[in-house]
Amino acid sequence: MQRILGVDYGDVRTGLALSDANRFLASGIGTIQMGGMRATAKKVAEVAKENDACIIVIGLPKNMDGSEGASADKIRAFGELLAPMTDAEIVFFDERVSTMAAHRILNMTDTRGAKRKSVVDTLSAEIILQNYLDKNSK
Repeated sequence: MQRILGVDYGDVRTGLALSDANRFLASGIGTIQMGGMRATAKKVAEVAKENDACIIVIGLPKNMDGSEGASADKIRAFGELLAPMTDAEIVFFDERVSTMAAHRILNMTDTRGAKRKSVVDTLSAEIILQNYLDKNSK
């Protein structure tokens, strides 16, 4: 099986996670800071190709009532930029609680300061991807 790449897109940092070959477990693989949506999309496409990912799961921020706002519009625009740069299928996945969960985990592990900033986006991508894997394994 080919792998799945998870993406937590951000204006400053974009977190990335990758599934194992069996699509059972998500692991954070770091962040990218490319400066600009187009450059970030290009780098994400490169990472997907390097890791033989056939699906790219992008976290889609929704409001708590399930509606989409300006943040979701930006993520959809990112996906539209990314799509022609890759052969991988682009999937948007509800990320409503991923960032909150990442902060909760970092609080429990007492991760603070610069280290926290450097891992929160990767952890968010990992949570988004793991939730996607869990939902689609049934």
